[in-house]
Formats: sequence, C-alpha cells, structure tokens
Amino acid sequence: MTWHPSACVLCASNCGIEIQLDGRRLARIRGDKEHPGSQGYTCEKALRLDHYQNGARLTHPLRRTPGGGFERVGWDVAIAEVARRLLEVRDAHGGETIFYYGGGGQGNHLGGSYAGATMRALGARYRSNALAQEKTGLFWVSDRMFGNVAFGDMEHCEVALFVGKNPWQSHGFPRARPTLREIARDPGRCLIVIDPRRTETAEIADIHLRPRPGTDAWLLAALNAVLVQEDLLDHAFLAAHAEGLDEVRAALGEVPVAAYCEVAAVPEAEVRRAARRIAAAESVAVHEDLGVQMTLHSTLNSYLDNLLWLLTGNFGRLGTNNPPILFAPLIQTSYDRPQRERRSPVSGERIISGLVPSNVVAEEILTDHPARYRAMLVESSNPAHSLADSPRMRQALEALDLLVVIDVAMTETARMADYVLPAPSQFEKWEATYFTFETPANHFHLRRPVLDPPPGSDLLPEPEIHARLCEAMGVLPDLTGLRAALAEGRAAFAEAFLKAVAADPAMAAVAPVVLYRTLGPTLPGGSAAAASLWAQAHQVAARHPDAVRRAGIAGEGPELGERLFDAVLAAPHGLAFAVDAPGDALRRIGTPDRRIHLALPDLLGSLRDLARGPDAADPDFPLVLSAGERRTSTANTLYRDPAWRRRDTEGALRVSPEDAAAFGLTPGRRARITTRRGSVEATVEVSATLSPGHISLPNGLGLGYPDDRGEELVTGAPPNELTSSAHRDPYAGTPLHKHIPARVEAVS
Repeated sequence: MTWHPSACVLCASNCGIEIQLDGRRLARIRGDKEHPGSQGYTCEKALRLDHYQNGARLTHPLRRTPGGGFERVGWDVAIAEVARRLLEVRDAHGGETIFYYGGGGQGNHLGGSYAGATMRALGARYRSNALAQEKTGLFWVSDRMFGNVAFGDMEHCEVALFVGKNPWQSHGFPRARPTLREIARDPGRCLIVIDPRRTETAEIADIHLRPRPGTDAWLLAALNAVLVQEDLLDHAFLAAHAEGLDEVRAALGEVPVAAYCEVAAVPEAEVRRAARRIAAAESVAVHEDLGVQMTLHSTLNSYLDNLLWLLTGNFGRLGTNNPPILFAPLIQTSYDRPQRERRSPVSGERIISGLVPSNVVAEEILTDHPARYRAMLVESSNPAHSLADSPRMRQALEALDLLVVIDVAMTETARMADYVLPAPSQFEKWEATYFTFETPANHFHLRRPVLDPPPGSDLLPEPEIHARLCEAMGVLPDLTGLRAALAEGRAAFAEAFLKAVAADPAMAAVAPVVLYRTLGPTLPGGSAAAASLWAQAHQVAARHPDAVRRAGIAGEGPELGERLFDAVLAAPHGLAFAVDAPGDALRRIGTPDRRIHLALPDLLGSLRDLARGPDAADPDFPLVLSAGERRTSTANTLYRDPAWRRRDTEGALRVSPEDAAAFGLTPGRRARITTRRGSVEATVEVSATLSPGHISLPNGLGLGYPDDRGEELVTGAPPNELTSSAHRDPYAGTPLHKHIPARVEAVS
C-alpha cells in the first residue's frame, strides 16, 4: 500500500505526515521522516484526521431560498449571481463596505493567496482573520520595536521560556514534545514556564512561575525590573543595536519587585532566580502564546516579553529570537513596507498587520454609519462560532445585505449565508503550509492531493472560485500576450508579466489570478493552484539570495527565483528554502534607522499604571474563566465529528478541588457557567492543575454535526456564548478570552 506525503493541518507546526488509503478512508497516518522540519514527529491529533476528511461535507453550491432554506445550483449560476450581487453592493455603497474574513485555515493557504484578487477587484479595503484574535498586539509591538517579528529557536537555546503557552498540547514549533524532553533532561539547559495552570509543560519545567490569573503584567514587570535593578543587562548588545535604554531603565527602576510579586502571588525569590538564569544564559528563546495574548494587559504583556530577551541580548543569534524568512507575507511589518496608522471605518479601532480587530466586526456592521460593512466574503473560517459574543455576531451576519461562504463543511456561518460555495478538502487539492517561522532553516511544503473529491460531488478549489469570480466581474484583462510570452519560456514570461503589471494597475490588482490562468495550466501534475507561489519564490530569492543558496538552490538573479519555484514543485515532502548564517537575522531589523527601539512611550505609560494595582473582583462573578483551553482531546473547528475525541468527549469544565468543594460540584455531573454575556452547561472535571478561583473550558466544542438519524447534534459548550466583544485589549482589540469573570453552580 502506498504512503502519500502530506501535512497535518491542526496547528501552525504543520508537521509532515504520510497517509495510507483504504478506499476513501485515511486508514493509517504516521509522521513523515522525510519532512525537513518535523522529521517524522507528529502528535496523536493528526492520527485521527480521517474524521475531518470523511466528516459531514458540502458537495454542491447552495443558494438560499425565499423561505430560508437552501437549494442546489450549478457553478455557473452561483458564480454569476455572487459576482453580480457583490458588484451591486460596490456600486451602491463603495467597495470598502465589502469585508473579507478568513484567507486560509491552519494549513489551507493557497486559496487565501487568490482571495486578494477578488477583493482588490471590488475595491474592498478591510479584512480580518484568526490572527487578529491572538497575535496583532505582538505584531504591533514588535514592528515598532524592530520593524519585524521574531520567533524563538527552541531547538538550540540554553534557556527556553514559555509565557502563557503549553507547547506539550499547543506545539507551535517543530518536534515540540521531543524538544521539550531534550531541554528538560539536559542539566546544562533550563525550561521556564509562566502559566497560572500546572500544565504538562510546567510539570517538567525547572522553574514554574504560577501567577494569579490576570496578573501576568505585574510578574513580567517584576522580571524585567530585576534585570534592570540588578544590572543584568547585555550592555554591549544594547549599545550596538538599541535606542531608548535610559527611558526603559527609568521606568523599570521604579517597579517595586516585592510588591508586584505579591500581586502575582509568585514568590519573589523564584522571580529573581528566573531573571538571573535568563541573564546568565548564552542563549534564551521565548515563546508567548494565547495565555498572555488573550488576557488582561495583552499588548503590554507582549511588550514586556520582548523586553526580557532584548535587554539580555537574546536576538539574532542561534538559540535566541530571530525574524524568520517568510515564504509569503502572512504578517505585514515595516520590513515589508512602510506602515501607516489605519483605523476601522466605524469604531475607529487600530488596524494592525492589515487586520481589523475581530472583536469589532459586529460593531462595524450593526450601525447606521454610511461606511458600515454591508457584505462579507468568508473563506475557511467560521466567525458565527469563533468570534466573541456569538449571539451578537449572528445578529450582525443576519444584518448584512450579502453573505458568501467558501468552505468544505456546512459551518454555523454557512448556515446563515446567501450563497455557499463548496471547496475540496485539504487532502483533495493542491495546498501549502505558509507558517515558515523556524530558524535558522525555514521550511515550505507544497502538498499534493492525496485523493479525489467525493464521487458525485461538484466542488471547485478556491483558486478556481476566485478566478471565475474575477472573470464574471469582467476585471480580468486580455491574457493573449502573456500566453504568447510563456510559449517562449518562463524567462520571457517573467519579463512580460513584470512589464504588464507595472503598466496596468488593474492587472496588478488581480495578479494571482492572472498567474493561475496563464502559468497555472503549464505546471506539472495539475498543480495550477501553485501558480501564485511563482511570484512569491521570486520575491524570496530577490530579497534573500544568499539564504536561498545556502539551502542548496543555485542561481543568480531571476534564475534563482525560477529554480526555487521548481524546487518547491519537486518536493512532495517539503524543503528547506532558506538557511540563515550568523548575523543574517540582525540585518532584518526593519526600522528606518536599523536600530531596536526599546522605549514605547504609550506602553511605558501602561507599565507605570500597574502601580495602581489590579481591579477589584466583581462579587457577582468571583471566578476567572479561561475560554478555549487546548487539550489532548481538542483541536480547531476543522474537527466537527465528536467521534474523533477518544477522551473528554463533551469538553469538561475544569475546576480546582477547592472550588468543587466550595460550589458543590461533583465530577461527572453537570454545572452551569454564567458570565455577564450568557450561560452554558458542561460536565465537571476536578483538576489540581488549576488554582482556586480559576476554571477553564476547552476550544473547538459546541459545533453542529448530524447524528445517525441526520438530526443536528451539538457536542460540548460553545465558549463564545460566554464572551463579550467589548471585553478586549485597548491597543490591539484582541479578545480577553483567558480572563472572563464568571460564576458556576451545580445543575441538579
């Protein structure tokens, strides 16, 4: 039986996997030893991807009927009507009132590279996706500090610091569990975890700093203050590369370390021990995640995290924190283009990395403002379930003039759509994994189809959907000249293509679709969807030629880009497309003066505001709920079939033994969780991993799925029935899902 190479699509690690088929079933799945990043590793979640592939799937385009149901239509009808109605919205209200949400799931990225053509053709300006729920505060801080973003090199570091992250479950870097074990077993290395829960990662840590939920900013301020007040800084590095040290030292010099440790409920001796270990290490890699990005002081937390490794000189070296080479511009920074402050049209919220904060999407619709969003194109996303305050988000979706959904399943959002355009699954089409965050080697994986779409289905891959929409809107220019140039070879095509997009802004706007319709049909094995990668390969080769050549790809000038593209097409197991040399990462500092700017006045002001202490708890909601905990038995919303979960089938409410006793909660019985926004019920699990006053619900639950009789079955509690869109970070607008005031009571 043949093993087919592919990748897991459940987290940003996108580990390489191999699949054996039994008919249409993914019968056996194992880690791919030929994948250059994961090297045969995969966690247990990937082994049950058959539940995604063969779950409840869309099979034909659907159109809403006047009675509120759906009817099957052909693609010609669906494309023509969607194009016409999008143009009607544009002509009546302006293209900026058409909003795009999504652009590729965890490993569903090629479609997103074509969606921009559709939106630019319409004059749409605003978009968002899941990154705006998590990472935009970090992006904004990092861009202002060093004009880029940086990721920790966990494989080579002496000290690994995880802040609000449990990589045993959430991964986030290659070979997460083996790497954690290697660090924990090496007496010369150190594992430090900052997390209010005693997670699997915290269990094996050398130092576990366990703050009271919501007090991360005080703990991080204390850690930085120890570095300054004990003069544990890397003065040589800072003198060579940084500005603003005096302002930062002044602010941190005022921090009362002992008092802030008391606020966080962490022993001062342990905080000083951790700070000294960080300062003494040859290399420190830091990885922050949702635990601090979705809690109080989210953006301030990211700033203080960055200061920890910048003040100690842990930037731009092996085993430290490095700006990666991205194959595609998933993150907009000053390194890519000058950033100007943009705001959303109705609420005036800050747009970071091109993304409107997810928590204001409903606000941007439910208003009489003339610039409100009137139409949405949703691709590979489910905002009706995944965004804060689901009831209000559903109200907003119902208020739109037009809602179009491109997806593989009948999601909660698709059920509200005017048109549902079905796509093949991620194992039935050419796809790619763009999360190339590793250093010093960066990897890219163009994935080939493992099997065909279901017999009798009528599905189109996202590139074809966007190409047909552009053609139906009449925005695709005459491609005869480009096709003639391509017949002479790719060198002639490249010259003609660059001249055409430079001379014609309309062609430049739809460039990915132009490539798909010209270059795409000539690519081997039916890989037309990979056409957009041709332009990206040339951009990477032009910007980082030495790094590309170190990856074993030879050539100069445009030839290097062509050979990189060919290497991507010829690597079914993925490839290393760029390899850093010492000092390369420092050259990717993207600020205008090529210096690191430590002092951000607004965030230093927020740091000083911590002196006022935390807000008093609401006696009506005495507990802190973390909504969306990652567990062995949970994954993102690709998994709708509850049968894939072998344990914790319904997604239990975890409570501490102390809280179970205080509130009369019994393991295995039901409890009602109530917040200011709403209530849900869940089964109780008593867990000593939580401190008193801290409760948690998992992610990925509360999704609809047909039972054996075809009737709707919802398993587990949907967390966003409990969250509020107003409960968000003041700088980046990220939701504070890890710190929701709540109460709990037993259900008889």
